[in-house]
Amino acid sequence: MHPQFFREMSIWQNIWCVITAPRYGWELINENNIPSGRVMQGAFIPLLILLGLSCFVPMIYDRTITFSSSLITGIILVSAYSVSYLIIYYLLGGFYPELARNEGAITRLKDFILYNLIFLVLLIILRNLLPSDFTPVLFLMAYLPWIVYRGTSHLFVKKDKVTKFVIISSALLLLTPIAVKAFLELFVIK
Repeated sequence: MHPQFFREMSIWQNIWCVITAPRYGWELINENNIPSGRVMQGAFIPLLILLGLSCFVPMIYDRTITFSSSLITGIILVSAYSVSYLIIYYLLGGFYPELARNEGAITRLKDFILYNLIFLVLLIILRNLLPSDFTPVLFLMAYLPWIVYRGTSHLFVKKDKVTKFVIISSALLLLTPIAVKAFLELFVIK
């Protein structure tokens, strides 16, 4: 087997562990030490492509949805999560300069944002694949603060700042894609 195959499998194992057992997942991410560029290439970008494609699935069970509306929705969602990554990175680095003080801290911050956004993208893909708006999938977004809380050790957040960090970063991770999506939808001609 090619070594790159094992690196790709490690990324997916990390994603699975962060979702199912966040504390162990963040420890595994520290151990595996996969560069954030590899996580971006090996998981985030492919999931964004899958997210865009999943926007066409509702056409199967809802005849009122057109190809063009699915295409626009896909472009908006992919753009929203791509831009959100950059905005969240910039804002968290601004709110917490200690998270971006050196190369190692910057890499951990990028990993933290990527793995959390991957969780959200997976939820949106799942929602797109199910008929109608299956709201229990959206309730799973309430699990994100727990993943964020367990990720504070990955970022070495000081104990006295953990609560504030969890609130701010969870809000940024959940609300930034929604805000960017709403902004992009302003430019859609109806």
